[in-house]
Amino acid sequence: MVTALVIVFVLAYVAIALEEPLRTNKSAAALIGAGLLWSIYALATGLPEVVDEQLNESLIETAQIAFFLLGAMTIVEVIDAHDGFDVITSRLQASTLATLMLFICGVTFFLSAILDNLTTTIVMISLCRRLLREQSDLLLFAGMIVISANAGGAWSPMGDVTTTMLWIGGQVTALAIVTKLIVPSLINMAVPLAIVAWSLRGKPILAPETLAPEADCRKTTPFERNLMFTAGLAALVSVPLFKTITHLPPFLGVLFGLGILWAIGDRIHREKPYEERQRVTIANALARIDMSAITFFIGILLAVATLQHAGILGALANWLDETVGRLDVIVMIIGLVSAIVDNVPMVAGAMGMYSIEAHPTDSFLWEFLAYCAGTGGSILIIGSAAGVAAMGIAKIDFIWYMKRFSLLALIGYLAGAGAYIAQEQFLRGAGLI
Repeated sequence: MVTALVIVFVLAYVAIALEEPLRTNKSAAALIGAGLLWSIYALATGLPEVVDEQLNESLIETAQIAFFLLGAMTIVEVIDAHDGFDVITSRLQASTLATLMLFICGVTFFLSAILDNLTTTIVMISLCRRLLREQSDLLLFAGMIVISANAGGAWSPMGDVTTTMLWIGGQVTALAIVTKLIVPSLINMAVPLAIVAWSLRGKPILAPETLAPEADCRKTTPFERNLMFTAGLAALVSVPLFKTITHLPPFLGVLFGLGILWAIGDRIHREKPYEERQRVTIANALARIDMSAITFFIGILLAVATLQHAGILGALANWLDETVGRLDVIVMIIGLVSAIVDNVPMVAGAMGMYSIEAHPTDSFLWEFLAYCAGTGGSILIIGSAAGVAAMGIAKIDFIWYMKRFSLLALIGYLAGAGAYIAQEQFLRGAGLI
């Protein structure tokens, strides 16, 4: 069974990577792979009740992320429909692509720590679509946004789902994860950012052509633009607060915020003609979001869940422990593997493999795991939720990202890891930990 599951997963992964040559949407490969993996697992185990229970468990986890993605993407589309991002773009003073990229990535890094890397990626790429005319420029910015968002999410307890898992599980505390990981995470972003920004120096910003007044079917008043931008951003920012106060999953918070935004939109447009009102409603925004990206995400998560339930990921973790031995190398390998396999089950496996008694709260293992799992996914475009979202929104090709950004992300990953290890040695030598 194990061999069959691994073969099917690898074939599905190859089909995703070769989406363009095969001319088959990656969502189809992900969904077929998930269906085959669960079918093989169910038939091989011969325990339909157990498999059904495991599938329901995985479906709940997957649905929560899918609903969160649906709500966040819709909120961003509503802000965009009201020209809300003009609130930011009208204040930008950048004159070159390099300057703009430094600004965008800096905002992404810190915003992803407040929101999360997925939501921030959606917001910032949508912003770049309003700023950049050339698709080639948009792709470069989207690639750096993925790296910046993952780096920013790694040093915040609410910035990345894996860091949140460690925080909720008691492996790390909020203050320690922020103070110990912010510098390595910043280096993780800064190294590839410096290289890409240097390549863009002196190049002017080519903005999209402004629509003529009679052709601008999405024209809104300053009040509507500011209100929907503020309300939409508040809906996204308040999700971590909602989770902290109610202890309910984030998807409910973002759907709650979407409902409030929906009501506000209906109220401010209630007196407008139907044709004009229809263009800025939530219902129209729902029709514009990329559902193929969401279905792809569902397929990937369900496929990986099969490997988790079959014990393949746990066996991999045990093999690493017995073969490699060194804890820092093992954690770095886990981070690299998370670029191929979703980082959530990798972290979950590591949490089950090592006990809190042997590795107390805020120890080297858990903090370094938060960094590696959070940033390692940037090495491949499908290695993180932020990458998957960018893949759908900006139409990033898997091979293109691998050629242009995988090496840069790897260099940043290793630089940040080295910075964290050096920081730990310095603090230990100074007797501060």
